[in-house]
Parts: sequence; C-alpha cells; structure tokens
Amino acid sequence: MNLLSNRDLLARLIGFDSTSPNSNRPIADFICDYLDLPGVTIQRQASPDNEKLNLIIRVGPPDVTDGRGLVLSGHMDTVPADEPEWKTDPFTLTEADGHYYGRGVCDMKGFLALAMNTAASVREGDLQSPLVLVFTYDEEVGILGGRHLAQALEGRSGLPTAAIIGEPTSLQVVRMHKGFVSFRVVLRGKSAHSGYPHLGINAIEPAGPLIHALKDFRLNLESESSPNAEYFPDVPFAALNVGTIHGGSAPNIVPDRCEIACSLRTMPGSETQPMIGRLRDVVTGVLADWDFEFVVTNETPPLFLSEESKIYQMLTRHLGQTATHSASYATDAGWLQTLGMDCAVFGPGSIEVAHRPNESIPVGELTECEAVVERAIDEFCRSTS
Repeated sequence: MNLLSNRDLLARLIGFDSTSPNSNRPIADFICDYLDLPGVTIQRQASPDNEKLNLIIRVGPPDVTDGRGLVLSGHMDTVPADEPEWKTDPFTLTEADGHYYGRGVCDMKGFLALAMNTAASVREGDLQSPLVLVFTYDEEVGILGGRHLAQALEGRSGLPTAAIIGEPTSLQVVRMHKGFVSFRVVLRGKSAHSGYPHLGINAIEPAGPLIHALKDFRLNLESESSPNAEYFPDVPFAALNVGTIHGGSAPNIVPDRCEIACSLRTMPGSETQPMIGRLRDVVTGVLADWDFEFVVTNETPPLFLSEESKIYQMLTRHLGQTATHSASYATDAGWLQTLGMDCAVFGPGSIEVAHRPNESIPVGELTECEAVVERAIDEFCRSTS
C-alpha cells in the first residue's frame, strides 16, 4: 500500500465506526495492512472474547529489548456519535476553518495517523533502537485493552521504557493523572406482595443508610491530605461518586434486588488497594446484617511520571514547558507504567472537545505534534547515546 498523507490517512481512520460497542477488528486489520512493510513486525493480541485486538507494531532492530527506544501509544476505539448536534457526518473527515472534524479526530485518531506514517516512513537501518506502536482496544469503556496488554506482558514485555501516550492535551506534557475504580454493591432481599410485606425482605431499604455512609466517606476524602494535591487545584482529593441505583420492579412488589454503582478517582502517589479496602469496610459496616455483594468492576492505576525521566525532560525542553500539568481523567498510561515504562501523556487536540458533537482538531497542532514526535524518535531511536 502506498503511503497516504496524514490527512488522507486520518480520513480513512475516521471512516471506521470503531465506537466501543463494535469490534475494532476492521480498523485493526487496516492498520496492520497499512504497516505490513519490510522491517516491520506486527503482533496482534486478541481480547478474551476474541472480538477485539491490541496491536504491538515494531520498527527497527528486533534484538534490542533492554528498554532502549520509544513507544507511541493510542487507542483505536471512540465514544459513540449519536448526538443530534452534529453538523457533519461524524464518520467522514471534514475540513473547515483550520480544523478537522469527525468522531475520534482528536481522541485519538489524529495521533494514530501521524504515528502510523512516522513508523511507515522509517528506512531500513535508520534506527539504532526500536520504535514501537502500541494501539489498544476499549480505552473509552475502562482502559480494558491497556489492562489486558499490561497484565499479559507483565515482566516480559521487551518494550522500550520511554513512551508517549498521544491523548489530546493541546500539546502540553501531562506527567500525572488520577486513577479510576468502579464498584457496585448488590443487595439481595426476598420478593413478596406489598400487601404482605412480612413475607418478603425489601432490598432497597438498606440502600438508604449505605448511600448516607458513602456520602460521609466522600466528605472524609475531601478533607484528607492527598499526595500531589497541589497539581489538582480544582479537585485536590480522591473523588467518590454514587452514580446509579437500580432496584425493584413495581410499586406493589417487595423488591428482592437493589444495585448501587459508584466510582472513585484516586490520586497519583496513593495506593489503590488500601483505598478499595476502606470502601469495602464502609460497605460491610453498614450491611453486616444483610445479604450483599461488593464487586470491583474496573480498576486503572493513577499515573505518576518523575520530572527527572528522560522522556519528560526531552519533551518539556523542546516545548519550553516549565509548569507541571495534570489530568483528572485516566489513560492507558496508568497500566503501561506497570510494565516499567516512563509514560508522558502528550498529543494534539483539546480534551474539551473530545466526547462531544462536532469533535475537532486544529490542523496546525497535528503538524506541530508530528515535529515533536520526530524529535523524540531522533533522540530515543536514532541516537547511539
């Protein structure tokens, strides 16, 4: 396949409806076909249900597995594009007023396109250390592909240590972000006719005291001193949210089930498991006399990248950035760092337009980002030092 321009390649990627409910195999197959070139090795890692793929695409010397080189990482899935406010077809790239428009154009197919073309343009023998593309599935629904990849490769990844995760940061380097834990509490009772409540056990009633206890725990978290709080001035604490509650089937039936779903945004520098243990203790303390289940449904570690890391120093030096930037969302970086990677979150486009109708990216930011990525490849892959 002849190489496309970044714009035309982005248009092809936007044309795939890779929203999370769909299989990402069509877009993954296209990426593999596009990068099926001499000197490129491609590893497909199937999801547990075999419906989706992570991709590990390696360019450069295959025998260098000591951490040298550079990883460029992004996710292939997008959020849905069902909003009626779209002014254009979300799956057709549109250019207007110096911006590209389309679902996923900034989150994050713009970065995928420039990463693919950068890798495809490498000449044989050009790199002293490998350039590796790590593209994941289902980032938007819980960092599922990143977690699968990290857990499958634990201790034997052979991947470079330095990594750029190309999420939209408006070309600012983000070195820390919050983690994410979701959990649910399922209360079980016994159904009966509401005219004979003594024959049943109402599963909704204990939800009231539990929600009150979770509120108290949330307020306690907000009053606690948290590591790196100074970098999160808007929400300088671990943030708990009671998100949904579902129970019962009709007003005249004693409900036999109630489910409460919650999330927690954890601070970088804090340990996730002790926090989960505290949550479990709160739930158990309230529901000790009830039939219930506490289930952690998802977990993504917070990101913390040292200011002294080589990738952070290189990017901020090149950009002239002196301030530390953080994010309250989670990314694949949280899991990739568990493989020993130094992960800097850096990419074109603004998070403020991601997940919204008429998602866009400034054309100039794609060009600027490409130049920064090329500089990183020079330093981490072409340099012999």
